Amino acid sequence: MPYLIDGHNLIGQFPGLSLDDPQDEAKLVERLRGFMGRSGKRCTVIFDGGLPGGMSRSLSTPSVQVVFAHGGTTADAIILERIQNVRDPGSVVVVSADQEIVSAALRRRIHVLSPAVFVRQINSPAVADEEDPNPHLSPSEVQEWLDLFGVEPDEND
Repeated sequence: MPYLIDGHNLIGQFPGLSLDDPQDEAKLVERLRGFMGRSGKRCTVIFDGGLPGGMSRSLSTPSVQVVFAHGGTTADAIILERIQNVRDPGSVVVVSADQEIVSAALRRRIHVLSPAVFVRQINSPAVADEEDPNPHLSPSEVQEWLDLFGVEPDEND
């Protein structure tokens, strides 16, 4: 079940993260990558005002898509638009404390989690306990690691 996350709402709930930190978005994305990797889930996190705006190729991974609002729009407006365009409302979880977003999601019968509850889930040791001791990586995850570390696959393999 993919998550649609109001990024700055979530930053304010994470111990050790602060909206005053210029690296707050990157630090949140790092934590989301860890959780999504452990849980096998995916998310889209949307932040206000980033340059150049749109999807961040440098921060996004196959499991965490990072989007910055741009062109006079806001993260809330982007999230509201995405809520309206969800094809299968039962397959999405919205993470936000913004009342307009929460109301729009509930009207569409989309499950909503408060940022505080989501942070508890991320920090829960139960996720780690359920982790497969022999994780299996998809071909795209293997390629992501190879790209990250600059390793070329051996042609003899």
